Amino acid sequence: MKIIMLGAPGAGKGTQAKLIAEKYGLPHVSTGDIFRANVKEGTQLGLEAKKYMDQGLLVPDELTVRILLDRVSRPDCSAGYVLDGFPRTIPQAQVLEKALAELGDQIDFAIDVDVPDENIVRRMGGRRACVTCGATYHMEHVPPRTEGICDTCGGELILREDDKPDTVKNRLKVYHEQTQPLIDFYQKKGVLRVVDGTMDMKDVFEAIVAILG
Repeated sequence: MKIIMLGAPGAGKGTQAKLIAEKYGLPHVSTGDIFRANVKEGTQLGLEAKKYMDQGLLVPDELTVRILLDRVSRPDCSAGYVLDGFPRTIPQAQVLEKALAELGDQIDFAIDVDVPDENIVRRMGGRRACVTCGATYHMEHVPPRTEGICDTCGGELILREDDKPDTVKNRLKVYHEQTQPLIDFYQKKGVLRVVDGTMDMKDVFEAIVAILG
């Protein structure tokens, strides 16, 4: 079972990807993790990617897919995998589709965790992070015992730059321009499934399990 997770930043797709991987015994394949691992291990693919990363450039789609295919061709992915963070654009999806087709393979499900923008801005704006130990809280869902103070170490809790409303709105703008077209792409392929991401995390997961069977 080969699954792609779709959804805006802050929609919770990464959390759901981990839960799916755990339940079905599939590797959770995050492109960010793969890049870091290849660079750290000094693989040929990692060295190629590092040339672009060191210059602050995006790694070309073809190289990204080669690194991804190298990962999913390993024995632990023989029964499938959950892709998190790739593809992000139509060209990436097309390169991935072509590469998988050459292996006689294809994506089984593209799951879109759908959350309205205003919910995401509110959800991310409620996050707080400890400057000392990195523990995270949410003012509405997981508040600290004392406002502004970390339960674990007593450090100061802050709203990270990434979670500020203006930053979140910019990230959502980029998402709608670049990544949302993937929803139409996979809908045409007949593999798209949409779940309501505004529900409780457990309910979202149950909806996904009902889809996957």
